[in-house]
Amino acid sequence: MAGRELKWFKSSHSDADTEHSTCVEVALDTRSTAIRDSKAPATGHLTVPHPAWNALLSSLR
Repeated sequence: MAGRELKWFKSSHSDADTEHSTCVEVALDTRSTAIRDSKAPATGHLTVPHPAWNALLSSLR
């Protein structure tokens, strides 16, 4: 993902009040998922393999 422009997405379930919301944004490429804080995107992002991201989502459901 390094050196590439990422297209970030936020859940449609996120609070519309961006000043008080606590959301993450995700961006996908062919091998991994990038995750960042929507309120502080300049602080960087965490990159994990798709299986790890999918496992996290499954455990939260």
